[in-house]
Amino acid sequence: MSPTDNRLRRPERLAVIGAGYIGLPTAAGFADLGYEVTCAETNPTKLARLAAGQVDLHEPDLEDLVRRGLKTRRLSFVDHAQRAAGDASIVFICVPTPQAEDGSADLTFVESVVADIGPLVRPGTIIVTRSTVPVGTADRLRNIVGRRDVHVASTPEFLREGSAVRDFFHPDRILIGASEPVVRRRLGELYDVFGVPVIVTDIATSELTKHAANAFLATRLSFVNAMANICEAAGADVHQMMQVVGLDPRIGPKFLAAGPGWGGSCLPKDTRALAYVARQLGEPFTQLESTVRSNEAQFDRVVRRLADHLDGSVQGRRIAVWGLAFKAGTNDLRDSPSLEVCKRLVAAGADVTAFDPAVGAAAVSQLGFAYAETSIGACFGVDALVVLTEWPEFAATDPSLVAAAMSGDVVFDTRNVLDINEWTSAGLRLVTVGRSSPDPLNSSASANAA
Repeated sequence: MSPTDNRLRRPERLAVIGAGYIGLPTAAGFADLGYEVTCAETNPTKLARLAAGQVDLHEPDLEDLVRRGLKTRRLSFVDHAQRAAGDASIVFICVPTPQAEDGSADLTFVESVVADIGPLVRPGTIIVTRSTVPVGTADRLRNIVGRRDVHVASTPEFLREGSAVRDFFHPDRILIGASEPVVRRRLGELYDVFGVPVIVTDIATSELTKHAANAFLATRLSFVNAMANICEAAGADVHQMMQVVGLDPRIGPKFLAAGPGWGGSCLPKDTRALAYVARQLGEPFTQLESTVRSNEAQFDRVVRRLADHLDGSVQGRRIAVWGLAFKAGTNDLRDSPSLEVCKRLVAAGADVTAFDPAVGAAAVSQLGFAYAETSIGACFGVDALVVLTEWPEFAATDPSLVAAAMSGDVVFDTRNVLDINEWTSAGLRLVTVGRSSPDPLNSSASANAA
C-alpha cells in the first residue's frame, strides 16, 4: 500500500478526535493512505510533541508513520475537536470510555466531543464512534447532535497494542454499523482498500460486537487459568494440554496461555461494561460476571503461591518484579495484571522493587514500590523474583547473574518464559504456572547429565 498511489485517494476529508492508542494509529494510517487527516489532542504538551513528530506511545513503527504524515502534510494536529471537525466529512471519535464506579462505560468524553462538534460540522458529515461504546450510544449521540443532516455510525477498532500499525493496515475484518445506505456506501468505500471482509450491520449489532469479542477472549483466558490451577494440583502440564486443545480447529491455538490474570485497556472495562448492560436489559450475564471474579482471584493466587514458597508469608520480604506493562510490546499500565499483583504484595507487607524495559520510574512513582533501572538491579538482595510481563529480554537474561544478585532463590515465572533447565541449573527454585514446579537439584542433575 503506497501512500502515493492515487487509487487510494477519496473525496472524504477525515478528522480524528483523540491521539491515543486508537486515534493516533487511525489518523496516521489514513494519512499514509492518501487522505487529508486532522487529529485533535487537548493535552498541550502531547500536542507539541506530536506536531514535532515525537510519539510517547511504545508502538512499533508509529512514530515513523506520524513523521511521514507530517512531512507530506496530509496529517496535522490541532488543539480542539471543533478545529478538527469543522472541515471534515467523516469524524472518528477515538476518546477514552473509562469504567465508571458501577461498572458501566463512562461516555462523558464521547458525549462532550459530540456536543462540541455537532453544531459546527457540515451537512452530510458522518460522526463515527471508533472507541468501544455500549449498545445504544448512537441513539444518544443522535439526540445530542439534534440534526437530521448529520449521520452517526459505528466502526469499532480491533487494534492490538504493540501491533496497532500492522493491525491497521492488515486487519482481520472490518465492521461497519450504519442504518442509512449512503453512510454504508461511503464508509465501505473508505475501507475497501484493505481487501479484507467488510461486514455491514445495524448499529446496535456493531456496538455489541466489540464487547462480545473482548468478553469471549476474557472468558477464554480465565478458563485456561482455571485449568492451569487444576494442573498444578494434579501434577499435569497445562502448556502441553493447551497445545493439544489448540489443534482442534473449532478452538484454535491463540489466547491459550496461562498467566497471572488478564488485564489491559480493553478486557477489564469491556467485560464489566457488557455485564452492566446485560443487567440493565434484564438479561444478567452471570457467566461473564463469574469470569471477572475469577480473574480477581487469580491475582490473589499469585501472591498466595509466592507466599507458599517463602515460608507462608511475603510480609517483610524483599520482592523483585520484572514487568509492569499489561503485556510485552507496550508501555500501557491500564489495568495491568502486574500492577494488581504489586498492589497486593505491598498491601501484604512486601518490599517491592520493579523493572520494565518500556516503563519509566515516573509512571509508577506514586504506586508504593521502588523502581530499578535494570532487570538485574531490581534483584539485588531480594528474597524472590516474580516475572509478570512476558518481555523477550527476560528470557534472554543470564540466570547466573540473577542468582548472584539475589539473597534468596525463589523465581516465580507467572508467564512461563524462562527456560526451566537453565534457571534451575543456576541454583534457583523456579515456580511456574500450570505445572508442577521442579526440584532445583533434580533438574540440575538432569541438565548436567544431558
